[in-house]
Amino acid sequence: MTFVLVEGLILNYRIGGKTQDPRQCLIKVMSVEPSEARRMIGSKVGWPVKDPKIVGKIVGVHGRTGTLRVRFNRGVPGQALGSRVKIFE
Repeated sequence: MTFVLVEGLILNYRIGGKTQDPRQCLIKVMSVEPSEARRMIGSKVGWPVKDPKIVGKIVGVHGRTGTLRVRFNRGVPGQALGSRVKIFE
């Protein structure tokens, strides 16, 4: 049984001082309070919203503002930055 929980927005890749990892992204969930974002760990994420071709999993929280870290099964293209994703179970 697959159902859509909410939608999110891809903010950026996960980056370091000299590296960036296109398989890991930071997403902001639209309709969830920052304190409740931790409950979404383990949910699946699909991009693009209409027909998900790249699927990932929420692996952790990034900071205190409700931003989530997502690890995708393959690299997300640069066109995905700033676009929406769907979060489901």
